[in-house]
Amino acid sequence: MSEPHSTPAEWQGGTVWLTGLPSAGKSTIATALAERLRSAGHRVQVLDGDEVRAALSADLGFSKEDRDTNVRRIGFLAGLLAEHGVTVLVPVIAPYALSRAAVRDLHAARGVRYVEVHVATPVEVCADRDVKQLYARQAAGELSGLTGADDPYEVPLDPDLRVDTQHQTVEESVRQVRALLTARGLS
Repeated sequence: MSEPHSTPAEWQGGTVWLTGLPSAGKSTIATALAERLRSAGHRVQVLDGDEVRAALSADLGFSKEDRDTNVRRIGFLAGLLAEHGVTVLVPVIAPYALSRAAVRDLHAARGVRYVEVHVATPVEVCADRDVKQLYARQAAGELSGLTGADDPYEVPLDPDLRVDTQHQTVEESVRQVRALLTARGLS
């Protein structure tokens, strides 16, 4: 692995890992935040879980082991980009605590900044949003292994930030995450 290169302070990267249930608002927050950060002159990349899975993990299924491998692959890519001065926003379900800890540890070992944001939206609210019709398909018996419905989601015990999207607007959620990034020197 390459050593992190020296960059001016304004280009120091880091990874912002947004974890939560399907339809919690992770991608919505990441996309809106990316727009604001780019407007402020930051180099930003969103690594959307669905898009990265299709590109890098199409060979994987949805077993616990495959989900773990997918999360680790995304974490590796995020760390690599962050080492080179990119603020990487990663809206990924990442249902298992050990997988998320492995990504955090990888970043720490490489000296790359990392924050974990739990997009804490109750499953009932996610099911109401259901932008991809996953909860409806699971309820109809057309889909199994849906995180939060019939597959586990291990809620982060100590995230750097917990965002309660049920009681705030997207803009309020983005401001909350941006405030964390500013406090941590990532924005």
